[in-house]
Amino acid sequence: MNTIVTGRRLARELGEWRHSGPAYQALADRIRILLMDGRLASGVRLPAERELSIALGLSRTTVAAAYSNLRDEGFLASIRGSGSTLVLAGSNRGEPAHHSGLTLDFTKATAPAYQGTAAAYTAAAAQMPAYLHQDGFDLVGQPALRDAIAQSYRDRGLPTNADEIMVTIGAQHALNLVTRTLYSPGERILVEQPTYPHALDTFASLGARIVAFPVRQQGGWDLAEALLQIRRAAPSMAFLMPDFHNPTGMSMPVHEREYLAAAAQREGTVLVVDETTAHLDIDRGALPPMASFNPNVITLGSLGKIGWGGLRIGWIRANRDIQARLLRNRTASDLGTPLMEQLVATSLLQELPLMVACRSRELRAGRDLLVSLLAEALPQWSVAVPDGGLSLWINTETVSSSALALAARREGLGLVPGPRFGLDGAFERFLRLPFCYSQEQLREGVHIVSRISSQVGEDPIRMPLQAVV
Repeated sequence: MNTIVTGRRLARELGEWRHSGPAYQALADRIRILLMDGRLASGVRLPAERELSIALGLSRTTVAAAYSNLRDEGFLASIRGSGSTLVLAGSNRGEPAHHSGLTLDFTKATAPAYQGTAAAYTAAAAQMPAYLHQDGFDLVGQPALRDAIAQSYRDRGLPTNADEIMVTIGAQHALNLVTRTLYSPGERILVEQPTYPHALDTFASLGARIVAFPVRQQGGWDLAEALLQIRRAAPSMAFLMPDFHNPTGMSMPVHEREYLAAAAQREGTVLVVDETTAHLDIDRGALPPMASFNPNVITLGSLGKIGWGGLRIGWIRANRDIQARLLRNRTASDLGTPLMEQLVATSLLQELPLMVACRSRELRAGRDLLVSLLAEALPQWSVAVPDGGLSLWINTETVSSSALALAARREGLGLVPGPRFGLDGAFERFLRLPFCYSQEQLREGVHIVSRISSQVGEDPIRMPLQAVV
């Protein structure tokens, strides 16, 4: 049975959808971009025309015309008596570039593989025969890899034993396992606003009730609001990215880490800290992990950003009690992490300082070039320069990033609009642009964005900046 999205929920997801063109076209465009960037999945059944018209305060004729437009362009399938279902060939949550006709895909903030990755695979292949007498089902991770991960935390000043590490199939798998272990139906989960989109996907898949607190480029983490939400909503867990936050690129100061960690421990909320970007330092310097201030913090890590996204190795650092709970739950979704990838990861972690230095050098060049290109091509946009991470979080002023993403796709460029990183349509005038691509790709991407930005026009509703940040 297809999932049905209610009129009320769709109205929230649409956010500021109107533009200067016909209302039916604006509505169809926004539903299309929600489908393309993953906020609505292929196969979801849209609300009936009458229900949506009431939720949006529109005539039923306008909604019918929007649905008709989507059908004509192949994004909606309607069967009499069965409703109207969204269609996106090839994928349920956005499409890879080679399947969607994109020639330049900026939807992923991920860099090419570290230069030593091929050698690590060669070394791992040579080691594999020595392990073939084993059954190959590894639910916790190879001892050598867990030791290497634990050592990486000790090198950052955080005492860690190998039995506090579980190796997973990437950080997203780690987050899914942690969430299923900690969360119970009806509870709330606290997130930053904006935040990592696939974390929101994970929480939504479990039906979690999400509460949020702001992260602003001017002002940083709103800790007063975070504490208020912790006390008022009593969330079972909170998801944070304190190091080179995705998408803003900001880092939480040490005193704020200490404050939030203590508040969560006092109120009984488990902090789940995503450190997949923690090593992407350009010119910030080392900061202590969040777990330094609270022994109950659960930390997620991976080699996806620092090494290679195709190496699906992640991990969970947690106390032994949590590790035991994670292990009991893991077999419901998988039977362990592949050995070959673990051997590759063990080899790469021996080169972690070199990996960090190489990635930092590459990211500095990309960041500085992208900032320069935007200053020349789009000086009216507000670009905050992060001291690490993989992307810029740009205030497009009056330009709708959803309209921009839709226009860019027609030009073969994939972009992720701001609302993909927020709740209820927030961040319509924000755009994430990665700087981890080649100079040629960055130049081409900015050229397309600059050219089409004048074509999509301005948002007719100009809300105060505070309302969308």
